[in-house]
Amino acid sequence: MQRYWIGSLFAVGLLVTGGASLGYAKQVDTTAKPAAPPAPTTKLRAARQTPSDLEVGGELSGLPPGTTRYITREDLLALPQVAYTVADDPNFTGPVKISGVALEELTRTLGAAPAADMVVAICDDKYRANYPRDYVAAHHPLLVLTINGQPPRGWPKSPEGQGYDMGPFMISHLKFTPSFKILSRADEPQIPWGVVRIELRDENTVFGAIVPRGPLAATPLVKAGYRIAQQNCFRCHNMGQEGGQKSATPWLVLSAWATSSPEYFAAYVRNPQIKNPHAQMPGTPGYDDATIGALAAYFQTFIPKGKP
Repeated sequence: MQRYWIGSLFAVGLLVTGGASLGYAKQVDTTAKPAAPPAPTTKLRAARQTPSDLEVGGELSGLPPGTTRYITREDLLALPQVAYTVADDPNFTGPVKISGVALEELTRTLGAAPAADMVVAICDDKYRANYPRDYVAAHHPLLVLTINGQPPRGWPKSPEGQGYDMGPFMISHLKFTPSFKILSRADEPQIPWGVVRIELRDENTVFGAIVPRGPLAATPLVKAGYRIAQQNCFRCHNMGQEGGQKSATPWLVLSAWATSSPEYFAAYVRNPQIKNPHAQMPGTPGYDDATIGALAAYFQTFIPKGKP
């Protein structure tokens, strides 16, 4: 999977006990205090110790939102590890054995604030991969620490041919099975490499930046386009402070293209190099007309009717 256009933290079980079936009414202690948010179970450091430290930010329990902390590679290796052979990750040319920390475990360890139900992985080139709760529950992504027993200096180079290092961290899965399909767009693995920062975020805040607007926002076509853009476009294109910043084309420019020239927008999505020979974004030639139409309808909601 190419990184350029690749882009909740754990499933919560709810146990309901029926007081009536036990022959008594459930008593409520009105003096009980709310449970304290979980504290980090490993040491988060205020300053970077080594270049290989993982930056951690977002909404951490007991810290002001936006605070940055660091966790060393050694501390990550001390956490419960998961290891398996992965054969369907296109970042590798064949089967490899990977090991690391499950994102579910990582969010517990880092002490996510109560509202932080989503993981955002940020790469050194400002690409972002988003892991909402439903994605994590369906696919159990892994923060990779070793490949074939090797630290990052012994990892394979990037799959696109430029020979980039894929460390210091990357994310993969045991086996990816799409959990949804919208028109011609299927659920896609979020497998970034070059990950340097993990943020624990409120999903409603992150995706709220790109919620469709206006009177057509609730139509099935626009909602389909929103779901596609949420997993795909938002990885490289930003809306303000949210979303990836790898691309130099922000959300409202995409919206302007979709509104003023739907043909240009469609051509760019399918084969961006036709419109810009220097574009790094891989095309999506498999998107049929209905899928392109849904994306265009979604992006058009950001431009008030009657404006170019």
